[in-house]
Amino acid sequence: MSLQTNSQYSLQSRLVLAFSILLILFLGLAGFVLDRVFKESVAAAVEERLQLQIYALLGVAEPDRDGFFIPDLEELRFSQINSGLYGFILNTRGEEVWRSPSAINLDLDEASFMRRRLDPGQSEFGTMESSDQGRLSFASYGTYWSSLDAGFSFVVMESSEPTTAEIREFQSSLYLWFGGLAILLSIAQLLLLRWGMNPLKQLAGELSSIEAGEKDRLELEYPRELQGVSNNLNLLVKSERERQSRYRTTLGDLAHSLKTPLAVIGGIVHQARLHLDESDKERPTRIDELEEQMARMNQIVSYQLKRASSSGTTSYLGVPVRVAPLFEKVTDALEKVYREKGVRLLRSLESNSVFRGEESDLMELAGNLLDNAFKYCKSEIRIRVSTKGDRLQLEIEDDGKGIPKEDRGWVMQRGARGDTLNSGQGIGLAVSVDIVNSYGGDIRVDTGELGGACIRVTL
Repeated sequence: MSLQTNSQYSLQSRLVLAFSILLILFLGLAGFVLDRVFKESVAAAVEERLQLQIYALLGVAEPDRDGFFIPDLEELRFSQINSGLYGFILNTRGEEVWRSPSAINLDLDEASFMRRRLDPGQSEFGTMESSDQGRLSFASYGTYWSSLDAGFSFVVMESSEPTTAEIREFQSSLYLWFGGLAILLSIAQLLLLRWGMNPLKQLAGELSSIEAGEKDRLELEYPRELQGVSNNLNLLVKSERERQSRYRTTLGDLAHSLKTPLAVIGGIVHQARLHLDESDKERPTRIDELEEQMARMNQIVSYQLKRASSSGTTSYLGVPVRVAPLFEKVTDALEKVYREKGVRLLRSLESNSVFRGEESDLMELAGNLLDNAFKYCKSEIRIRVSTKGDRLQLEIEDDGKGIPKEDRGWVMQRGARGDTLNSGQGIGLAVSVDIVNSYGGDIRVDTGELGGACIRVTL
């Protein structure tokens, strides 16, 4: 038999993970939308700014024989070479009739808009790549000059580097603020979840106190959502302890009732022994066997009726039993019984090890296993008691003949005996298995370091 435990997970961790994913998705989507909106607003501002520059050129442009004459503008960047702001006037064939002094070094022969004809009042906005100036934003506007009876396109171009730098700065600030906001919201979320989960932690703490035998019921006030759970748990604990008490009372009465007929039978057997017929040689042996079986019946009735009241089903509602003193008590008694064997006993008992169940169950388990060890050992027994996590581990080994591997399964069956020479009924190991199973534990038979049998129990 093996002890199985389910993998544990944290409800708080699941909620933190779920909210974190939701927070990341929300902030990521919000950041994407803000970034997109900001880029569109910057592009709209650039388009509007270039359109205003076109209107400024239209306001001062004067046609002459060579094309157009444009006096000095208020925008000084048109007069500065490579200033980042450039102006052009194109005819319907895409030929330049004027360019600003700032665009002297600008090569735009392959610009697509140079080959497009715009109708009067038609405008166009876009971006292009220049080998000299990099990315440029441009706006063009189609016009018609009646004095020249010809159509022209006014074009203004601006370097995209300032707007690109502005967008990068905005993105850096956006990522910084959203990152800080994500950290702040995550911390706030964790604190709020811990505060919200606090009633569950209190409930778990009170249940641990009940399990340890420190409390009889849940005493704290819980939120409305947990009130039904706490009330039902209190009813469960109360009904379970009432059932234990009722079983103990009923079974105690039953044990008392059975002891009386057994006492009468014992008296009859005693009288029969007093009136033995010397000629009957078999009767003394039969009376001895009857007395032995009566003693065994008394022992079985006393223990099984006490054990039936618990059966391990209320192990987590019982008062914790310290293991070390109980084992010392059992070994002291067995050392007196087997004094003639001179057994050398090595004990390694952790003082803080406790058994959460009925003391009578642990006493019966320890008694059966240690009695077998004393009975079948040669001269030495080792006992180890330890605790790992919430598991109690018992290990009892001797230097006897041990139990062969092929016999380790059936010797734990009720009535099975590996040694028929010594006295006994062959139910000690079977009872031990029943007790261990009732507490959801594990019991194994191995070969110990001393060469004999080694019984390992996990509860």
